Amino acid sequence: MLTQEKKLLLIGQVTDISKIPIRTIRYYESLGLIKSSRRTEGGFRQFSLDVLTRLAFIKRSQNLGLSLEEIGNILQLYDQGQAPCDEIQDKLEEKLLQIDRQIDQLLTLRSEIKGLLSGWKNIGGQHEDTICPIIQNTSTARQN
Repeated sequence: MLTQEKKLLLIGQVTDISKIPIRTIRYYESLGLIKSSRRTEGGFRQFSLDVLTRLAFIKRSQNLGLSLEEIGNILQLYDQGQAPCDEIQDKLEEKLLQIDRQIDQLLTLRSEIKGLLSGWKNIGGQHEDTICPIIQNTSTARQN
């Protein structure tokens, strides 16, 4: 029994090792992303060592742009004994397409802003019916 207790970590120990705040660990537990093994008589959560691997996976997945919902679905597959790598590959390919779209949108916006700034000196004085003619100039502003 004593050796089994040594394998369990209190939430503060998990925080110290993983560098993930206690509030975040509790939140992940509330979402079902991690599970405490049991509680002490005093009600403190105890976690098995595998929670550290799971937390590292969650953080890495978040850094790659996956949402907690997506991560939860992946972990659910894993918990059911299925290899989630195909699901992860699909999600990362989707993220790559999203990033490419965002890059295209940012390049378009960059070009538009450069065009507006290049015409900055060509704009005359303040007009009564405009806040800033650079943005409101209908010949250079994009119509939505």
